[in-house]
Amino acid sequence: MDVLSDVIAVTRTGRPRSAHVRWHAPWGQEFASVPGSAGFQVILQGSCWLRLPDEGPVQLRAGDVVFLPHGSGHTLADSAERLWASPVCSSDDHESNGPYVSDSVDRSGEGGPVTVVLCGAYRLDPSRAHPLLQTLPDLVHLPTRSDHHPELRSAVELLAAELERPRLGTDAVVPGLLDTLLLYILRIWFEEQPGRGSTTGWAAALNDLQVTAALHALHRDPAAPWTVAKLAAEAGLSRAPFAKRFATLIGQPPLGYLTWWRMTTAARLLRTSDAPLRSIAAQVGYASEFAFAHAFKRMHGTAPGTYRRNN
Repeated sequence: MDVLSDVIAVTRTGRPRSAHVRWHAPWGQEFASVPGSAGFQVILQGSCWLRLPDEGPVQLRAGDVVFLPHGSGHTLADSAERLWASPVCSSDDHESNGPYVSDSVDRSGEGGPVTVVLCGAYRLDPSRAHPLLQTLPDLVHLPTRSDHHPELRSAVELLAAELERPRLGTDAVVPGLLDTLLLYILRIWFEEQPGRGSTTGWAAALNDLQVTAALHALHRDPAAPWTVAKLAAEAGLSRAPFAKRFATLIGQPPLGYLTWWRMTTAARLLRTSDAPLRSIAAQVGYASEFAFAHAFKRMHGTAPGTYRRNN
């Protein structure tokens, strides 16, 4: 798998939730902060305003996509003035059929202008959060551009259609479309970062051909007997320049990241499979079950068997 796909596979947990919501002005809704989640809002029709605590208002128009990778609380409303007023409703008021249930919802106001929003949330496991996601800002705003991101628009249109008009197979289609939407949002965000002058961090790393080649190699085969020299060869660089470049962009040396990724992968296998410990040890590059258990306990604070029983 490539790096971004791996990150989502490791971090995502549970079933994503979504809704197609039709608002009639006047309206406003508070979305509570939900640690361990990531939310999105896509404006399908009309316009509205969004505000995060202690931040200025952001106007959203049809076609805009906003992503909140850290589950930050926020308010949506039909006007900037209503962002500071008491909300018409709160996300807690509609626990059974609110905006984070895969459904189509109509919120009637007083017959004012209509805004249609596609919203949803993903559950993330903080204990295995990848640093790539941790570096994202509280709000990722992808403004509408008629000639940009056709694949993102297609995913939005397909998801909106399934939620508005459920048919046979919708329950199977929607989770896949939600994962696709998440990947497109992240791909676009990271692809656009170099234009903002980023020289360090994951945004720069994913747009650095040499470092990305090494990342793909170790993600593709974490069990391989990697050395800095072998990873440098994958990157097409000599050892010292590669090690410096990798550490500058990723924030840790190549073998440090490799160990972290091996233990993160092992934790996922312990939670999701019944494979014996010796098999998991081999899958993440350890010939000795004892050596694997020692490395796992050093990173996760508990033995692999105990970790499996507790998760």
